[in-house]
Amino acid sequence: MTTTLTSPDAVTTRRMWMILGLVLLADAVDVIDGTITNIAAPTIARELNGGESLIKWVGPAYMLAMGVLLLIGGRLGDKFGQRKLFLVGMGGFTLTSAVIGFSPDPALLIAARVAQGAFGALLVPQGMAIMTKTFSRDMLAKAFGLFGPVLGISSVLGPVLAGFIINADLFGLSWRPIFLANIILGVIGLITAAKILPREDDGDRSTVVDGWGSGLLAATMLGLLYGLIEGSTNGWSALPVVSIAVGVMSFVAFAYRQRTATHPLIRPSLLKNRGFTSGMIVGLIAFAAGTGLFFVLSLFLQEGLHAGPRDASLGLVPLTAGLIAASFAAMGGLVTKLGRRLVLIGLAASLVGCGWVLALVDHSGTNITLWALAPAFVVIGIGTGLCFATIPTIALGDAKPDEAGSAGGSLGSIQQLSSAIGSAGVTSVFFQATSSGLNHAMEVTLVVVMAATALSLPFVALMPRKAAPEPTQ
Repeated sequence: MTTTLTSPDAVTTRRMWMILGLVLLADAVDVIDGTITNIAAPTIARELNGGESLIKWVGPAYMLAMGVLLLIGGRLGDKFGQRKLFLVGMGGFTLTSAVIGFSPDPALLIAARVAQGAFGALLVPQGMAIMTKTFSRDMLAKAFGLFGPVLGISSVLGPVLAGFIINADLFGLSWRPIFLANIILGVIGLITAAKILPREDDGDRSTVVDGWGSGLLAATMLGLLYGLIEGSTNGWSALPVVSIAVGVMSFVAFAYRQRTATHPLIRPSLLKNRGFTSGMIVGLIAFAAGTGLFFVLSLFLQEGLHAGPRDASLGLVPLTAGLIAASFAAMGGLVTKLGRRLVLIGLAASLVGCGWVLALVDHSGTNITLWALAPAFVVIGIGTGLCFATIPTIALGDAKPDEAGSAGGSLGSIQQLSSAIGSAGVTSVFFQATSSGLNHAMEVTLVVVMAATALSLPFVALMPRKAAPEPTQ
């Protein structure tokens, strides 16, 4: 017989704070591991002789698995119990981090990054579910208020820590301690989780997980990413073209499955919601363009301006500082006051920032300084922060209360999947154009990102006017 988690009254305030700290640790590590390769990828590729292909795969491999499985991670927690899935996810994440840290070749590293993302997708959804079931209303409100700042700081810490750790060359291990540090954090997390997470949860074995839908989504993303990366790296032979075709056909089959399945991954009513689908389109473009641009800017600083990993990470601090400041301002009340207009402002700021960098690169080429780029990076960060913080909230504005869970999970997966597409796609554009020089490659990349951003502008008008209400219990 299925049992429920401990009631809020039975969980002490001290224990709720401990659970919150554990959940924040898990989510912060996930964000850090998703961003550290922005700085570390060139060094990893150089030392493992992985070339451009490894640079393109090391980030998207993680995001691909995370995005595909995030949709079903929550369902699996409902089926087998959130505590069990949290422990499995944390344990697997720790183990795969060790494999990545000791990887002797690119193939094992990429395989381990995929596995790491998969375990992360099992881990992350469980924390929110556990808190929703066990926290008091006041504590839940405090918890939601801490997620934005902690995850924002984590997004900055990832690249900065990567740069300093690589520069320090701890124990002569170069980039490897970036991932090996997860072993310590993971063991602490496992011990803490085993002691404090509620045990009265056996799950509901009647919960249905759409395996076919998940498989088709995985085939879609793998086909598109492999074709894109293989084609841009080794030429557009039959293999990458066929791979992309398989990805497109898999997406068509996935869409049909969502319309006909008894228990689809995405509720059909959401797909009929114009505001939600418009938000997904805007989010897909914004997350892809923003994530891809961050990655390419890091490559340009290191390969074009010859900045070391530490200097490159510091050079990106103005961008991430602008992102965090904008995120805090948006969630601090601006999103409630301005609604979808804030998304439009964010996209416009991103366009201005990209145009500014384009003008600087066009004028100075690879002789430009990090100080000269800093103001433009701040503007890009502000624009991206406004978009990243508000698009999910606005897109949920018209969703019904019983659709909120599915809608939130769908948007989370869209963010991860579009980040994978962006990292692979924008990086491919950059490398394709390097034959005419790195400054030309940066200019072409900026134009492509600006064009994609401009294409999303009309869809903003179709999004809900106001943000979703604050979560309550």
